[in-house]
Amino acid sequence: MNQISTPARRGEEFLSLLRNGPPERTPEQEQLHRKQRLAATFRLFSRYGYDQGLAGHVTARDPIRPDHFWVNPLGFHFSLIRVSDLILVNDEGEVVEGSHAVNRAAFAIHSAIHAARPDVVAAAHTHSTHGKAWSALGRRLDPLTQDSCAFYETHGLFDDFTGVVLDQSEGHRIAEALGPHKAAILKNHGLLTVGQSVEAAAWRFIALDNAARAQLLAEAAGTPQPIPHDVAKLTESQIGNERGGILSFHPLWDKITAEEPDLLG
Repeated sequence: MNQISTPARRGEEFLSLLRNGPPERTPEQEQLHRKQRLAATFRLFSRYGYDQGLAGHVTARDPIRPDHFWVNPLGFHFSLIRVSDLILVNDEGEVVEGSHAVNRAAFAIHSAIHAARPDVVAAAHTHSTHGKAWSALGRRLDPLTQDSCAFYETHGLFDDFTGVVLDQSEGHRIAEALGPHKAAILKNHGLLTVGQSVEAAAWRFIALDNAARAQLLAEAAGTPQPIPHDVAKLTESQIGNERGGILSFHPLWDKITAEEPDLLG
């Protein structure tokens, strides 16, 4: 399932998502769906320049074993990750499927988030350039554009950087700063997004990094004029929901799987 399709078929799939939402899947089908979208996310993140050495990780909760999550193996470049390269990690940090090592920071951050937020299917964190630059300011984003309104009053701030996150207690503090939100600014560190699907978490990271870049540019050019509270709240409800994230990710999925079909292997 979910293999490369013709342009007409892709159009039909998007319209079905738009009208009916995601289809019902068995746990096994859902597992494959999440792993495929996760592998595609790494390829896309590489194209956006979110690959910084060993830093960066995206996880997807396993639908069969909800206290386990799939994640990229340590030392694999995002641009080369395939479905078969993903590793499954349990709540003790042990790799139970796959033969590669897990990033300790990935386990410390993501295990805490998945434990604190049963609604979260996926979480994304990388050291993107604009995300890092914005995080150094130690404040939340303002509603300067329609796109940035997707995060209006729905992103947290973790303002206590103490070095590389290797301890689970640090992960718990990040999860606490995230709270019920869809994203968080990690001061002097970068960005973090979550979603009830891999698609939403991935799209939100791309959108949040873009919003950070836009605000950095606007503030460098002059004095930005924020969107009024009521309008920003309305816009967030229109474009910041889970469905919007899934729909926005779909064209990116079509593109990356058409151009790099090996990721499905």
